[in-house]
Amino acid sequence: MCRNIRTLHNFEPHATDDEIEAAALQYVRKVSGMTKPSQANAEAFDRAVHEIAHLTQHLLDELVTTAPPKDREVEAEKARARAAKRYSTMAG
Repeated sequence: MCRNIRTLHNFEPHATDDEIEAAALQYVRKVSGMTKPSQANAEAFDRAVHEIAHLTQHLLDELVTTAPPKDREVEAEKARARAAKRYSTMAG
């Protein structure tokens, strides 16, 4: 899966519309192989992003879990630590 698409489920506070839209955009970019569509494809590309964002919101609204919500700051710190470890080994 595309590394830029982040998990949006079970966070406190809930995913924002901007986060959902960004995930949809990354998905459409990955599937289409385009970061910026041509004028001929722009309408289809934008419609796909909008529809996937809409469906993603419905999915997130309907998912249930018994796990406690994750804290965004704690998860971000874990990601920074993983990145620091990964990139420090690549530099050496």
